[in-house]
Amino acid sequence: MKKQIEFYFDLGSPYSYVGFYRLLKIAEEQQAEIIWKPILLGGVFKATGNSSPMAVPAKARYSMMDLKRWSKYWQIPVKMNPHFPINTLHLMRLLTAVQLYQPDRFVYVLKGLFDAMFGHPRNLNDVQEFMALGEELGIDAVQAQTWLDDEKVKARLKALTEEAVERGVFGAPTCFVDNEQFWGVDHLHFVEMALQSGT
Repeated sequence: MKKQIEFYFDLGSPYSYVGFYRLLKIAEEQQAEIIWKPILLGGVFKATGNSSPMAVPAKARYSMMDLKRWSKYWQIPVKMNPHFPINTLHLMRLLTAVQLYQPDRFVYVLKGLFDAMFGHPRNLNDVQEFMALGEELGIDAVQAQTWLDDEKVKARLKALTEEAVERGVFGAPTCFVDNEQFWGVDHLHFVEMALQSGT
């Protein structure tokens, strides 16, 4: 059976962006499968009493330095979105809809959305910019709106967020290998070790 990495993430998390690209490489090297778990980080924060590092000025400053270090170390270009914070509810619903209805396009769409957040940042708080991005990724405005209003999509995203909280997730990105939890990009080497050992 192929080894698996469960990956809980939110598009609004720059560390999730870095973790996404690093995990793609880890999965390829370790011949592992990534199980994608899109969640609403705001819902996780509310349920756990946690908050964004951006809410604490000193932590925010440190996080920006830290992101640059990881970006340089793993050669993953990161640009902080000047329109941050961006409400990712619609982004996460759109992504969840793709996962439900067009799973073969999931990684392609995920790359496009992440790029618009932290690769080549765009103002995704702007509805027209959001819809334009959807069009570029092959999702027309009518389809996007249908998915955003889809009760199955809403329920799926809510269920994954609640699942994350139940499993002890308090931030993003968080990975699980064989039910062992790893939080943050600075613990991805432990994910590699878990895959190598099979534990």
